[in-house]
Amino acid sequence: MKMNREMKHLYVGGLGQEISETDLQNQFSRFAEVSDVDIITGKDDQGNPQKTFAYINISVAEADLKKCMSVLRKTKWKGGALQIQLAKESFLHRLAQEKERRHLLRRRAVQERNG
Repeated sequence: MKMNREMKHLYVGGLGQEISETDLQNQFSRFAEVSDVDIITGKDDQGNPQKTFAYINISVAEADLKKCMSVLRKTKWKGGALQIQLAKESFLHRLAQEKERRHLLRRRAVQERNG
């Protein structure tokens, strides 16, 4: 019997500063198909890293999502204790806008360098 998969957006907090997209893809792909990982590191006033978290897009059946969250939540992993929950859409919207803004700035910088 094939289970219905839905795209879910997860917030993953409590990450160590050395975490990589590949680390997260490997960890979550045990439960679902990972389509996108976006790692964000908050910085203090002096620019020092303080808090690292990620948003992960996965295609997952409801039962596998529950298993994933149950198994990984509060797990100590790579310098942090994982916090996992469904992402709030307002955060996702702002994140998408920020990614688009960064993309446009990079593209503009390349165009300026190339004349």
